[in-house]
Amino acid sequence: MIVLGSDHAGFPLKEEIKNHLDANGIEYVDIGCYSPERYDYAVAAQKACDMVVSGEAKKAILCCGTGIGISMAANKVKGIRAAACSDYFSAKYTRLHNDANCLCLGARVIGSGLAFELVDTFISTSFEGGRHQTRVDQITAIENGEKIY
Repeated sequence: MIVLGSDHAGFPLKEEIKNHLDANGIEYVDIGCYSPERYDYAVAAQKACDMVVSGEAKKAILCCGTGIGISMAANKVKGIRAAACSDYFSAKYTRLHNDANCLCLGARVIGSGLAFELVDTFISTSFEGGRHQTRVDQITAIENGEKIY
């Protein structure tokens, strides 16, 4: 299952992504926000990412105005590897090489057509593992306060 979240700026894009996921039979849960009224991206990021870390959801898709603020907040949740993407290559390789578990999109940066392509790519691309696992392990070590150098 995918968990979706947004702030007020990302709300319209999140709603379009929900329609896209519905049309493709992809299961998701929407943790908010539920209107264009002011809502802080850090709240949405933490709620969604807590579900990923707990195993309630496999991945998160988060939207704010640029995708950057919500990705910064998401990356503060231990166990989250969030990437703000606005192109196909980044969305694909953040899964292949970084095992990202959270895709962040900017509603004021990309349109819905590109967002759907990025969402589909993020959901369908598997982590390659191998030499990339070492780097993911290093990210985890840094997150745990360890020196890796």
